[in-house]
Amino acid sequence: MEIKRGERIALTGGNGSGKSTLLKILLGENMDYKGNIERGSDLKTSYIPQDTTSLRGNLRSFIQSQKVDVTLCKTILRKLDFSRALFDLTMENYSDRQKKKVLIAMSLSKPAHLFIWDEPLNYIDVMSRVQIEEVLLDMQPTLVFVEHDKRFVDTVATRTIALSCTEIY
Repeated sequence: MEIKRGERIALTGGNGSGKSTLLKILLGENMDYKGNIERGSDLKTSYIPQDTTSLRGNLRSFIQSQKVDVTLCKTILRKLDFSRALFDLTMENYSDRQKKKVLIAMSLSKPAHLFIWDEPLNYIDVMSRVQIEEVLLDMQPTLVFVEHDKRFVDTVATRTIALSCTEIY
């Protein structure tokens, strides 16, 4: 599998087929696997996990503490209809949908060559999905993602790789 600049690759397959494991391997995590991974020595990645529990404190402080383009992050959040009133509230009180929007905006605001997203649309409604699609089509990031929303995959992915429990098709 080769990832080319500007590709948006959807990993599909049933539960247990290795989608999330492959993402972790791409991130450089120490996983047991067969094969070779060649990563550029200066490759910068940005990752969105399925879990949102890492978000703590107020958003304004959190954004400033991260290595992100603050203006870009706020712009993306506005494109995702994220209320300015939420910026000073603690993120522990956000809905899961609001937390996912924060993770997406934070990821896209990081200087990265490769974006790796594990089920970014968990908790996201249809309108928000469309907004996320528009942002991705506008920004054209190099992205490898796992997502079960077929419409999102069809709209965003430039290539789909189907995994089975034993091999890649």
